[in-house]
Amino acid sequence: MPIKCEKFQSNMSRCNCTYEPCERKGNCCACLHYHLAQNQLPACAFSDEAEKTWDRSFANFTKDKSKK
Repeated sequence: MPIKCEKFQSNMSRCNCTYEPCERKGNCCACLHYHLAQNQLPACAFSDEAEKTWDRSFANFTKDKSKK
């Protein structure tokens, strides 16, 4: 059963995911479950620049955060 999201609209205003066919945009719970199952992090964990690479790996997260 899909996870329903009660804060969909407010989540959409903060979602920086650039993957357009994504069916999980605005549904943070579903997004997090999906990416963690893939050993990844969701787009919101990355800077806008790093997110555009679509590399959601933990290694890319560490690389992105060390740039600050």
